[in-house]
Amino acid sequence: MSNILGTARQFFEACETGKGWDACNAFCTSDATFSSQTTALAEISTLEGYCEWMKGLLTPIPDGHYELKFFAADEADKSVAAFAVFHGTQTGEGGPVPPTGKSIAGDYVYHMEFDGEQLKHMTKIWNDTISLQQLGWA
Repeated sequence: MSNILGTARQFFEACETGKGWDACNAFCTSDATFSSQTTALAEISTLEGYCEWMKGLLTPIPDGHYELKFFAADEADKSVAAFAVFHGTQTGEGGPVPPTGKSIAGDYVYHMEFDGEQLKHMTKIWNDTISLQQLGWA
């Protein structure tokens, strides 16, 4: 039996705590791709790009953290799904507007596809419009 669930958890923790691609790349293929039907992430097509985006998000939202709700593997399809809520308050500089002091509680889902023991593609399902409104960014 493979260990995709363990690999996915390690990747998820590194990515969601803003450690960036340096900490995440060990869990991924070198050409790992990313997709999301969101305006905020429309220009990102690699997992490296997404990991760096998450790292950058924790500058304007320094208390950003996730609340994990679900995490499971489908060994037959070599995929893992995670459902979580991202929480935080924009108190730092670096966002699209000066610090708003507003908070976010944004639901999101990751679907992670594997090639052997490494992550080859991730899709993020997220309503970026609601999250950006919560922060006062839209």
